[in-house]
Amino acid sequence: MKIKSTDLELFKKLHIKNCIDLALLLPKKLENLCLSKEVSEGICTEEVEILSVNSQNNKLFGTCYCKNWDIKASFVFFHPSKWHYALFKKGQCHILNSKMTFFNGIWQFSNPKIIKQSGILKPRYQISGIKDESIQRLIQNYVNEENLKALNLDQKYINLLLNLHAYDEKSFYLYENFNEFARDLKFVEIYNFLRRLRGKKQIFKSFELELFDINKWLEALPFKPTKDQLSAIKDIREDLVQEEAKRRVIMGDVGCGKTLVLLAGALSVYPKQALLMAPTSILAKQLFDEAKKLLPQFMQIVFIKGGKKEKDIESKLKHANLIIGTHALIHLKQHEAVLVMIDEQHRFGSNQRQKINDLASKEERKPHFVQFSATPIPRTLSMIQSELVSFSFIKQMPFKKDIQTLCVQDKDFSNLKAKIDEELRKNNQIIIIYPLVNESDNLPYLSLNEASKYWQEHYQNVFITHGKDKEKDEILLQFRQKGSILLSTTMVEVGISLPRLSVIVIVGAERLGLATLHQLRGRVGRVGLQSFCYLYTKQKQIPQRLIDFSKTLDGFKIAELDLKNRLSGDLLDGFMQHGNEFKFFDFSADEEILEEAKRALKE
Repeated sequence: MKIKSTDLELFKKLHIKNCIDLALLLPKKLENLCLSKEVSEGICTEEVEILSVNSQNNKLFGTCYCKNWDIKASFVFFHPSKWHYALFKKGQCHILNSKMTFFNGIWQFSNPKIIKQSGILKPRYQISGIKDESIQRLIQNYVNEENLKALNLDQKYINLLLNLHAYDEKSFYLYENFNEFARDLKFVEIYNFLRRLRGKKQIFKSFELELFDINKWLEALPFKPTKDQLSAIKDIREDLVQEEAKRRVIMGDVGCGKTLVLLAGALSVYPKQALLMAPTSILAKQLFDEAKKLLPQFMQIVFIKGGKKEKDIESKLKHANLIIGTHALIHLKQHEAVLVMIDEQHRFGSNQRQKINDLASKEERKPHFVQFSATPIPRTLSMIQSELVSFSFIKQMPFKKDIQTLCVQDKDFSNLKAKIDEELRKNNQIIIIYPLVNESDNLPYLSLNEASKYWQEHYQNVFITHGKDKEKDEILLQFRQKGSILLSTTMVEVGISLPRLSVIVIVGAERLGLATLHQLRGRVGRVGLQSFCYLYTKQKQIPQRLIDFSKTLDGFKIAELDLKNRLSGDLLDGFMQHGNEFKFFDFSADEEILEEAKRALKE
């Protein structure tokens, strides 16, 4: 589609990328400018002839003859302009659009609009700073059969988009029922988005490598990998031998054992280099310890802590087979990795992930890129993202989870305290999550600082961290070794492994999304320990979504449940960087339409 230079700025302001975007830009309302068959209270449009004109006290008023209604009416303008005085002369004819009132025994046009053309429905887009006429002009100039055919749309959908802007009773003659019309709108919208998404995919050559045989290593592990773990490992190894640099997301639930998968990936490229980035130093250290324990001794593994200068580690990097660290890895000048892996990828910005990937790029070659996430997303969203990346799913658990989720209120505090005491006697640990660090008049809950006094007075070995304190990592390590109760915020959603943790209490649970609640609940029962998650709310009636959440431990089911409670714009934040929200397509109900659109694109 060729765009005139004078229209480019307007396209940018409207965030319009092609003529389908433009065709789907529908008005907020339609103003009816058809001549009214009869006069009535409310908005009416009528052709009139001016009979008399007067002015007084900054008002222009008079009488007129209504041609279609065959009656005499009055009109009044408050604060008229010179333009009004010039137009309203005896004998002149106009089309007036106004709210009609019956005043002093006669119908009256009050501050009427003078319109040039009747018999139309005028679109009102109500977009700040942009005139409706400018948008209409763009639609007339660019939404045509030639431009729509260039986007490979079927004729059925071309006809739909062309008729969308006719704005008369014949506009939708193709559709006998509204459901069919709505379904086609949804198809066009998701088809258009997928098409644009596919256009963003960049293809680069990968580095040449020979896969290292990991079968003996897998057989010698002190545990048996699950089928899903082995399947994900197989997917990564198949990617590694491709000439094209692959991008893959390993999507697993909390505690699914993705660490084994990323270690298998690193061993698969031996003797070449792999790089693994984690969001926190504690998690990076845990991964390093697991790597040292599980990987063969011939693997040279380097752990880079935040703040360590590059000159101190440069010589180690040259001989490293696996580099593990936090976002500090971004500041490396260069590495030799043929495989880059990001753990808990949603914790990093897209720019951070891309910088790590770019560090290893050489002469149009890029490393394979694998992202790991323990935050399952709805199936429809993964189907959309699959236009850019491949997916592997780990749904099987290495051990059965034994977590009971309970919704509690103020009246249940004594029972909750009894459970805490019982678990502490078993030498287990407790975490209590507060919504705020400091006191707030806007929330009915105690803050972390306010509540800490009670727990410290009644219990021993109470540790406190709000997540932004510099000693956070050290506090968590001390708690793991000798703590009883940890008071914190949602910062523990991702972090240290606590095998003795059996109770988590989430204060103000209704304020958090289900995905966050699931991550927090995943802190307990990590090794099959019988555990409890308490969702504490002060609401008189426990929200249904918390009740639904308490009935399942399956992160993938929770992702679908969360989908029903969130707008698509919220859900896709961070993925659709331009912040686009779907106007018609519904993630929770339109999977079939999505599959149809993906098939159409392939064809």
